[in-house]
Amino acid sequence: MEQRIAVITGGGRGLGRSMALHLAHAGSDIVITYRSDVAAAKAVVADVEALGRRASALQLDVGHCHKFPAFADRLRELLEQWGQSRFDVLINNAGVSLHAPLMEVTEAQFDEVIGVHFKAVVFLTSALAPLLNDGGRILNISSGLARFSLPGSGVYAAAKGAVEVLTRYQAREFAGRRITANVLAPGAIETDFSGGMVRDNPEVNRLVASMTALGRAGLPDDVGAAAAALLAEGNGWVTGQRIEVSGGMML
Repeated sequence: MEQRIAVITGGGRGLGRSMALHLAHAGSDIVITYRSDVAAAKAVVADVEALGRRASALQLDVGHCHKFPAFADRLRELLEQWGQSRFDVLINNAGVSLHAPLMEVTEAQFDEVIGVHFKAVVFLTSALAPLLNDGGRILNISSGLARFSLPGSGVYAAAKGAVEVLTRYQAREFAGRRITANVLAPGAIETDFSGGMVRDNPEVNRLVASMTALGRAGLPDDVGAAAAALLAEGNGWVTGQRIEVSGGMML
């Protein structure tokens, strides 16, 4: 049986890093993308290799769709170096944050958020689909904010809501190749996302904990472990589903 390979966008930090390490621990080789932080990407590669798995980091800004064909070519070359022609898991994770009331959102901010969180998921998945094994997996990352609402998150949440609808269509349209598509929706997690707001601001952290059934903010490993469980080889009969990983936030 060929070695499983997972491709994770935005894998150099936060949730992407945790998912990479959990999948590597479960036996997958890992390809991550990063936008600009080379050092963080190299650190993830080293951590994955320390687990006995192959790893590589490829630069990609998912906000520029015209670069996706060239990225697919680079990924194909890497897979050939590893003695493979296809990979098994695609996690569309890369993201940018936006906190602004709807009346204050600029067109440039809107275009960036929609481009990174929705447009990229459509067109990167299409660009990489020929390299994805039949029977493979697509996992898109959404947010609890697509279910509940907090002021200032409207455009970001709407982009994630679009991804959730898209995921159901991907599940239908890729089903002929036995490729599943699901969406993981984290709650508030202690990472450097949004400037480390949940992790580093005690007041925000306490507020999140107060509205979460399990009584704390989420940790990256909460999401990494959930992703690895959902993507496990024996868990291939789940598709078109939204799984929230929020500790019961705003139930």
